[in-house]
Amino acid sequence: MSILRNIFIRFSKQVETSDHQKDSSLNTHYYKATFNQLFQSIEDSFRQDADCRIATVSKDHGEIAVEINKPISCFLIVTVVTVRPMETAVDFNISSEKFSPIGLYPILRKRLISYYERINKLHTLVRVGKSS
Repeated sequence: MSILRNIFIRFSKQVETSDHQKDSSLNTHYYKATFNQLFQSIEDSFRQDADCRIATVSKDHGEIAVEINKPISCFLIVTVVTVRPMETAVDFNISSEKFSPIGLYPILRKRLISYYERINKLHTLVRVGKSS
C-alpha cells in the first residue's frame, strides 16, 4: 500500500508545508523575528528573483502570492503568521498545472525546501514542526 501511495504522491501537482506533514522537510518553520521583519524580507526576496513575479500581497492576511516562471511555471502562496512575540511561522503552498511524465512532486518539494533555506540565511530559525 505504501508503494502505491508514493506513486500517487509523486504525480501530485500541489505541495504544501504544515505542522502535520509526514515529510519533516515540509514542516512549518518558525523564526525569531517580528511579523513585519519576516514578511518584508520574504517579499523583497521574491521581488529580486528574476524567475518570480509577485501577483498579490495581503499584509492583513499575511499572504504573498507569487507566479513562478522557471524551471516550470507554478503558483506559490506564502503565509506568514505571528505565533507569539518575536516568533513567526512561515508556510508555503505551491501548485502547477503542468504535466511531467516523472511527476512534479519532487520538483515542487525541492523548490519549497530552497525557499526555506533562503529564509534561514536571513533570519534565525527557532524550530521546525509543531508550535509548542
